[in-house]
Amino acid sequence: MSGRTKAELENVTYACHLRGSETGGSIGIFESTDAPGYGPPRHIHHDADETFFILSGEVDFLCDGQVVERSVGQTLFVPRGTEHCFRVKGEYPARLLTIMTPGGFEEFFDAFKAKGLELPRDMEQIAKIALEFHCEFTGPPMEAA
Repeated sequence: MSGRTKAELENVTYACHLRGSETGGSIGIFESTDAPGYGPPRHIHHDADETFFILSGEVDFLCDGQVVERSVGQTLFVPRGTEHCFRVKGEYPARLLTIMTPGGFEEFFDAFKAKGLELPRDMEQIAKIALEFHCEFTGPPMEAA
């Protein structure tokens, strides 16, 4: 896979499997390994649908105000414009395959990592970069259950 790259952040590792630039913008696919208790801040993708496939672990999603549990082999579809976030449950990491349609958002991780930015330390700068990828951070991460 020519587009595969890897970015390691404090609580998560991302591996890009397919970039929008390789599909005429149709789709982007990346995999993340997320630490127990980790979850991104609440956010909205204004221009893309997001589908999560759980490869391992258990994850609680907050999607449009509702908490939804997912585990190995299950999926969750988040339509564009829907506020969402997630949190890894239990004591083991979770692996998620994320499919973005259209593609392009997968470049976000490379963009802020290239500047040496880290979550949550540099959240203000990362939020500005996210806007370039039509993603708006709307609130704090999901609280632990």
